[in-house]
Amino acid sequence: MIINSSNLAGMYRGFKAVYQRGFDNAESQWQQVATRVPSTTLIEDYGWIGEIPGMREWVGDRHINNLSMHDYSIKNKSFELTVGVDRDRIEDDQYGIYAPMMENMGFEARIHPDKLVFALMTAGFATPCYDGQYFFDSDHPVLDADGNVTSVSNVQSGSGNPWFLLDTRRPLKPIIFQDRKAANFVLLNQERDENVFMRKTFLYGVDSRCNVGFGFWQMAFGSKATLDATNFEAAYDAMGAFKKDWGEPLGVVPNLLVVGPSNYSKAKKIIEAQLINGGDSNTNYKAVDLLKVPWLA
Repeated sequence: MIINSSNLAGMYRGFKAVYQRGFDNAESQWQQVATRVPSTTLIEDYGWIGEIPGMREWVGDRHINNLSMHDYSIKNKSFELTVGVDRDRIEDDQYGIYAPMMENMGFEARIHPDKLVFALMTAGFATPCYDGQYFFDSDHPVLDADGNVTSVSNVQSGSGNPWFLLDTRRPLKPIIFQDRKAANFVLLNQERDENVFMRKTFLYGVDSRCNVGFGFWQMAFGSKATLDATNFEAAYDAMGAFKKDWGEPLGVVPNLLVVGPSNYSKAKKIIEAQLINGGDSNTNYKAVDLLKVPWLA
């Protein structure tokens, strides 16, 4: 192929099309457990996280909920994926061999938020959230009805592969996906570009800016204990007992069990089997939805 502006533009359109095909065909799961929060700056402050005020009877003046401020923020990070196309391949009309790489670039751009979200969920056993405790911890501080600080647990200890029980019905899901700049397909393909002039390589890439962080720990329960009916029920009941400060029930109702491939068969027996123990009714049948995530162990 003769290398000129017209032909290079046509090649770019072809690469962009297969990139978009890869992006559109990739299955993404992060939206089921995370809330997308648009970002407009380098660092977003989430100091307001920590209070979940509710409606009350209006007697006298309004009651102003002065939200407790926490030192919790999420700093955006930059991400990229770049592919080089050798000039000789273009001149010899062999650039079509790069089409699968461009399609895979689109696929990777689409699933990148999944990798970030579920990696953070797994890291929640050893990563602090807004209250300074690990997101999955045994001693989150909560005020009881008398104003005394008590410890509340949203974790089960163990040594197995993790599984998670979530309430994703609230506007703020357990994980925050902070979106500063969506994945953008870019290129350097002019003869005057340094990469072409010095290394005879045309560059095509995708870049984005984003990051992830934790929402309310009360909407999630993490476990490394064996996934069986007993531990599932203990986690379910514990979440249902969560309260706000001063003793008001939160009304948490778990609706999603998140597992990796290693726990999927166990989860199906707990959630999707109608009969157990040779014919007994399964009281956990369809108690929650089941999500198998390939990025979890």
